[in-house]
Amino acid sequence: MRVLVAGGGLAGLASATVLAEAGHSVVVVERDGFLGGRAGAWTETLPDGTPYQMERGFHAFFRQYHCLRSLMRRVDPDLSVLEPQVDYPVHGPDGSVQSFRDLPTSTPANVATLAWRSPTIGLLDLSRVKLRPTLAMMAFGDHTWKRWDGVSAKDYLDALGFPPDARRMLFEVFSHSFFNPEEDLSAAELLMQFHFYFLANPDGLVFDTMRKPFSTGLFEPLRRYLEDRSVAIRTDTELRALHLGRAPIAVETSDGTESVDAVVLGLSVPGLRELARRSPPLGGLLGEGLGALEVTHPFAVWRLWLDRPVRADRLPFVGTVGHGLLDNISVYERLEDESAAWAKAHGGSVIELHGYAVPPELDEATIKADLLAGLEAVYPETRGAGVVHERFLLRHDCPAFRPGSHAVRPGVETRDPRVKLAGDFVAMPFPCALMERATASGFAAANQLIGEERQPLLHGPVRGPLAALRF
Repeated sequence: MRVLVAGGGLAGLASATVLAEAGHSVVVVERDGFLGGRAGAWTETLPDGTPYQMERGFHAFFRQYHCLRSLMRRVDPDLSVLEPQVDYPVHGPDGSVQSFRDLPTSTPANVATLAWRSPTIGLLDLSRVKLRPTLAMMAFGDHTWKRWDGVSAKDYLDALGFPPDARRMLFEVFSHSFFNPEEDLSAAELLMQFHFYFLANPDGLVFDTMRKPFSTGLFEPLRRYLEDRSVAIRTDTELRALHLGRAPIAVETSDGTESVDAVVLGLSVPGLRELARRSPPLGGLLGEGLGALEVTHPFAVWRLWLDRPVRADRLPFVGTVGHGLLDNISVYERLEDESAAWAKAHGGSVIELHGYAVPPELDEATIKADLLAGLEAVYPETRGAGVVHERFLLRHDCPAFRPGSHAVRPGVETRDPRVKLAGDFVAMPFPCALMERATASGFAAANQLIGEERQPLLHGPVRGPLAALRF
């Protein structure tokens, strides 16, 4: 086959990898000038002329990301680019800290230990927690979507009866990590997250991080790997229309028109909707599923090059709740070699602040003021620090998982066997999310086009330990 892969993010590159390894002719078209999509990095310049790699925010490489790690091993067999982290602390107001370090690896021991160690839950609080909705976390299964998808995450969490501080510290991090506000997120999607990231994950919530910028650590090596297998990669190239009523398929790109036997659409939600507008038959292939694809709130990334270092005991990454828009703080010189070299040369720190579900009506100045107030509250040593350089991004392209959307959310297959979808919004037959869902769906798209499971889709348990009870 000759296959056009639209989108050079993890979903598209995963598909291209499997197809090329199977001997097919692959063309990857990417609208941006770099690979990686929302996990990519591109070159910008510091005031002194030094180039650096800018990214769209911190990404955690959880150890149950089996498909993503399989893709990475193509270019780094030992995963030497990953650095294990020791904790995933969440900093709340008034100095409270929730640690996820050294928890048991099986349910319910991990849940009991977390509750026992939590500074925001007392024995009296536990007696007030509602048992049936709480047990639904450990009963994830196919029935979860029918029972809980029409309910918002906010209404579900309200029903638990957890004390407000505990709810904020233990649950808010999940919904915001998916860029969705609780009132606009499916409770079933939230329960799937609990299952995938914690309750059915023998590796716990602690994760690895990348020692290098994503460009040099993953996407440039992967580009070389694909080009060595004759994959044509065209950045700064947009897929503009599909003509599906013929064989082979005619595709219009910003470079011209060509014919292919199949297409993998590894696009963002806005990109896919725009392509469907330009190619009406595509909307027919997706049916009512196209209407289920929407974007959630914007997210903000603000990187600051400070003229002084943060305290030596600060971890590379911490989550935050109760500090306005601020959802986490990354100390980049403790994550990536490029920032470490800058901090050592200048005696400062490279800090990145993230706001994951920013109300869309807020302007840049308001967002920055709020994020800075959060930083100074959590890391007081940054008060009065000089800003040598800054880079602010506000993006509005992450998928929404609204209540009631799962039943019509499209999967990898479409009504045309020549056209496959891939991305972190695609419905999958097993629990997964974010970078793992993007990669797994890309692998699945390639497998379906090839007609066999060329790439195993490794995943964890699809059901919780209490699934048979159907809470």
